[in-house]
Amino acid sequence: MPERFMRIFEARPGYPVFLIPFITVFGVTWGVWAAGVAVTAVGGVLVFLVLRGRRVPVPLALTGQVLYYVLPCGTTAMRPMAEGLMLALTLTALWGCSLALDGRVRAGTALVAGALLALFTVKHSQALFLGLSLAAAGAAVAVRRWTRRRPAGRGVLAVTAVACGAAVGTVLLARALRYPTGSDSLQDLLTGHYALPDRDRPWPELLRLEGGFWLEWLRRQLWQPLFAALLAAGAWGALRRRGAFGLFVVATAFTGFLTQAAHPDITVWGERLIVLAWLLPVVGVPLLLERVVPRSAADVPGPRTRSRPDEWSPVTR
Repeated sequence: MPERFMRIFEARPGYPVFLIPFITVFGVTWGVWAAGVAVTAVGGVLVFLVLRGRRVPVPLALTGQVLYYVLPCGTTAMRPMAEGLMLALTLTALWGCSLALDGRVRAGTALVAGALLALFTVKHSQALFLGLSLAAAGAAVAVRRWTRRRPAGRGVLAVTAVACGAAVGTVLLARALRYPTGSDSLQDLLTGHYALPDRDRPWPELLRLEGGFWLEWLRRQLWQPLFAALLAAGAWGALRRRGAFGLFVVATAFTGFLTQAAHPDITVWGERLIVLAWLLPVVGVPLLLERVVPRSAADVPGPRTRSRPDEWSPVTR
């Protein structure tokens, strides 16, 4: 492959480093397979922890874990590519948001910051997308609370600050390391991995591709509406039942659409670029089902205290 194309992947050392211990012990074939199994299993456990952190009953938390395994996010995580590790790190950041909203601000922000830093080594564009999305969600929660004459909450402000810092830091560090830019990725898309001369005006051409891609994508969703239906159910469950946390869930899943929009190619096998959007039904559907599953005493939230300023929903309250 052309050197310019290979530089895009040389700027992503996190996944190869993750593979090293598995390949060392099991060899290349079984090592890559074992790494896929391990990272997929961890992703499901993280879904369980995220839901339990919001006091979702154990049966529904297990439902979310099973959904992660059986929906395309589990299938994609098993493949010998970086998406499984990206999913696990994204869920780690979401878990950190949950902890911060629950009053454990230091632990939560540490998880968010660590996940974004690790994500930079796996795919720095995803770290940028996630940082921007979490910052936007945090800002939206804070503004909504301020307009209702309520404090924004330490957890919301801390996560927003960390996410903003991560987004800015990603841009600056990528530039300092001379990583390939968005323009390089766009030329790769338009020139067939640099097999053709660079385009003089790539951005108008990208806009035309975006229009054609999303029209075809919507047509396919109308023909096979499972994804769209699950997205709607997940968004309803996340926002209706857990407003503040739900906004962070929606923002996290939205990074899948940002990743797909950055590479509008309908021929990419398995729809792996948009796979992060499947986290919305994985987390949101169990939240939607909360009303129909009786809670045990251990699952019922206690009285609102000063140490938990962010527990209640800004949407439903």
